[in-house]
Amino acid sequence: MNVKEYLNKKVKVNIDRKMGSKHPKHGFVYPVNYGFIPNTISGDGEELDCYILGVYEPLEEFEGECIAIIHRLNDNDDKLIIVPNGINFSNNEIDALVEFQERFFKHEIIRDNIEFNSLIPELSVSNIEISKNFYLQLGFTVKYERKENKFCFLQLEENQIMIEEINDNWNTAKLEYPYGRGINLSMTLKNVEEKYNELKSKKIKFFLDLETHEYKANNKTFLDKEFLIQDPDGYLLRFNS
Repeated sequence: MNVKEYLNKKVKVNIDRKMGSKHPKHGFVYPVNYGFIPNTISGDGEELDCYILGVYEPLEEFEGECIAIIHRLNDNDDKLIIVPNGINFSNNEIDALVEFQERFFKHEIIRDNIEFNSLIPELSVSNIEISKNFYLQLGFTVKYERKENKFCFLQLEENQIMIEEINDNWNTAKLEYPYGRGINLSMTLKNVEEKYNELKSKKIKFFLDLETHEYKANNKTFLDKEFLIQDPDGYLLRFNS
């Protein structure tokens, strides 16, 4: 079955694991209601499972809207995110609410439309195909592109950037390597060490290897693990925890 067919549609869910109940095998407690859509078959051969978000009491059944899909990358058991009509949750909020179970799996959140960040940097690049392939190698995915404009919108977890081959419309001065002098793009990852080791295995060249740095803010000291990479045009990318 194609689970994407449920996106933005109303569905009825039978709740077999109520909020506050324990998993029969693993023993963790369900902080949200969890159930299934009757008469469906998921990738694991069982009914299609659903997380119910935005309801704060145990339920027997529920009808709501599917706003997103938890697509497991190392398992064949996708989950729907169901909410009351008119309610929405960001990807970060969804991750936090389903972490009690999804922490055991690698996953991505699929939506029918793009949830745009409030701030999205756009980089002028010398060659759109070289840059796009570089970012794909880092783990970014293409959300959409306008090939006729040599433009591409990319995302890695909650980090979004746009790249476009150099044109005369946006330039304020002649671009010379390295581009973006004096700025680095800080991008937070769920597991920065895992990404570092993944890229290291791909022989990616690092501008700065993984290190732990101290930062002070409001009289508090924070520890941040981070590594830096330069893209093909010299833009400095800082991946942190």
